[in-house]
Amino acid sequence: MCVWFGGSREGKSDISILCSRLKKGGHTWSEPVILSSDSTRSEQNPILFENPNGELWLVFTAQDSIHQDSAVVRYRTSSDDGITWSDEKTLFDTPGSFVRHPPIILETGEIILPAYYSIKSDTGFLGKDYSVVKISNDNGESWNEYPVNNSKSLVHMSIVEGSNNKLIGFFRSRKADNIYVSISEDYGKTWSTPEKTSLLNNNSSIQCKKLNNGNLAMVFNNVNADLAPPEVNSPPWFDEKDRQSIKVNQQSEQESIWGVIRSPLTIAISEDEGKNWSYVKNIATADKDKKSPEFSYPSIYQTEEGAIHITYTYLRQCIKHTVISENWVKN
Repeated sequence: MCVWFGGSREGKSDISILCSRLKKGGHTWSEPVILSSDSTRSEQNPILFENPNGELWLVFTAQDSIHQDSAVVRYRTSSDDGITWSDEKTLFDTPGSFVRHPPIILETGEIILPAYYSIKSDTGFLGKDYSVVKISNDNGESWNEYPVNNSKSLVHMSIVEGSNNKLIGFFRSRKADNIYVSISEDYGKTWSTPEKTSLLNNNSSIQCKKLNNGNLAMVFNNVNADLAPPEVNSPPWFDEKDRQSIKVNQQSEQESIWGVIRSPLTIAISEDEGKNWSYVKNIATADKDKKSPEFSYPSIYQTEEGAIHITYTYLRQCIKHTVISENWVKN
């Protein structure tokens, strides 16, 4: 199954959650179906995960227009692998609540869900966002929240399990400089101060996955603001009317950097739990005649057989599905 959001333009009220299926061994994805129903809100950032109670959960955000600081998190559940779904319910109702990545499920059944709060900054664009971790011990009936200290401007936390019961979280940076990393040694309740990794970040989403052999695979845009300064510091989904409505204070120092090119899309492999990324290879690169190429918001999954499946936004026109192997990255 693949889920994403689509419609006329990100932040508009016709943006909905869509879903498609690919049969095992098949080559054609099914006709997409819409899985959200609020015609007044822009519904975004869907994630799928299997709850320890056996239900399939679809979790997504719903915001008022382009205002991410108005977002709440909603969910639906399915007992038949996504053929039919329950009614929508609100999971987190604090304005500005956001999710992006699926949770880690511990052997104890604890659900560790990375989240963040989207907060409008003094300069108009999002820049004061910060990350939290939501933990449930009762299959999602109730949640405790734990802040990630010193995570201002760090969002889209992607968590993987490390050795010795360690959790490793990687972050997108609103500063468009590098991917950051934080460590938890108490199952997600406290986290070390995030530090820069050697991997670049352009203030666009990333995702990390622990592979079957224990290596880590990171999918990201291998570029940052120093390498490719944006012509206009503005979120790529804004139109001119949106920019005027936000009323950005251009006199203030910008707390976030937007508009850095989202190309190439790259995969990196680490054999030492993210300390070093020894293998780096591009998955998608732009044609020279493309003015604003975009390959973004990747998701990554590995099958038991070892195939690495990657989906991502392709030129803001469709979702692309690519299958590779770890050997392909290393060769």
